[in-house]
Amino acid sequence: MNERNVKLGFAPSRIRELFEYGKKRKQEIGEEIVFDFSIGNPNAPAPEVVKTSLIDLLNNTDPRKLHGYTSNNGDKSVREEIAKYLNKTYGTSLTGDYIFLCCGAAAGLAITFNALLLKDDEVITFAPHFPDYRVSIENIGAKLIACNTDKNFQPDLSDLERKINNKTIIVLYNSPNNPTGVFYNEETIKNIASLLEIKQKEYGHPIYLMSDEPYRELLFDNQKYPFVTNYYKNSIVTYSFSKSSSLAGERIGYIVINPTCEEAFKIYKGICGAAWSLGYIAAPSMFQFLIPYMLGHTSDLNFYKENRNILYKTLTDIGFEVTYPDGAFYMFVKALEEDASKFADTAKEYELILVPSDSFGVCGYVRIAYCVSRETIINSKEAFMKLYQRYKGGK
Repeated sequence: MNERNVKLGFAPSRIRELFEYGKKRKQEIGEEIVFDFSIGNPNAPAPEVVKTSLIDLLNNTDPRKLHGYTSNNGDKSVREEIAKYLNKTYGTSLTGDYIFLCCGAAAGLAITFNALLLKDDEVITFAPHFPDYRVSIENIGAKLIACNTDKNFQPDLSDLERKINNKTIIVLYNSPNNPTGVFYNEETIKNIASLLEIKQKEYGHPIYLMSDEPYRELLFDNQKYPFVTNYYKNSIVTYSFSKSSSLAGERIGYIVINPTCEEAFKIYKGICGAAWSLGYIAAPSMFQFLIPYMLGHTSDLNFYKENRNILYKTLTDIGFEVTYPDGAFYMFVKALEEDASKFADTAKEYELILVPSDSFGVCGYVRIAYCVSRETIINSKEAFMKLYQRYKGGK
């Protein structure tokens, strides 16, 4: 028996552990008095086009096509529509021949890691980072290296330069970031790309710049998203419709390989092979065929923006130190004691379910997922005030 996987089964991620705790607590005392900020489960309804298009597909598509197997890498016409949309939206030069449809970004990441990495290879990412990166990478026998960020959680390029070495195969980033909500602008991506151009020449092998983009459209303040294939040849994108389209449970997304990648066709075939070996072939067909209808449509971003604005003002008015989020639907808040896990446990006493930052690769913070009902945001104010008073007194 694979003892590593048994251990993972007995010790799920802290996020999932708290999510299950929240469900149990709601059953015990009532959903309205539990303020569950544990998991990034979208609360805004999916765009209306999802419902109308699914009904149309069900009524007017041959069931053998709609519910049958597609090609292992996804339906060709759907992949071509994705390429057209990305080219129009971001000024890219992509082709459906280098797009792989997959079961959400988690599958896309696992597939790509398995295609590119060997035992003892290294992937560098920026802390804080999504905890599941480590699980997928270490399952191959490779290593995840956490790079520092500055006080605003922007990449520390000096630290990145120090940590790149001959074993570095991938530099991975996630923007807007989970757990901070921080956005990496065009200048940041250009600077990372410039450094990698130098380093891959120095070490004589490609270093892939990989962008994990489930929150790509969840930007609130008119930022322009810098699509990585425009800035770096050896680049790969994983995308999911889970977050911005509120389809988390449907597990549909895609991988994009920049056609300018060194040995791009071989990489693509490696991704096809990795997906086969992992059992991730032929993503859910009905949602593949939905994709062309929903490209460019998102859930109501103003819902999350307003949640952000209300919660940010609430917490900062109380006295909490909060990183202002540019996008996604997470808020990173300084814990009121050094041990973030103890702080999160104390928060439970006020029915606040917050995720400590330790598993994200940094200490001393908690993540608040504000993709919850407006009522939860508003009604949690008193609990946050009591938590603050517990540590700071009087205010």
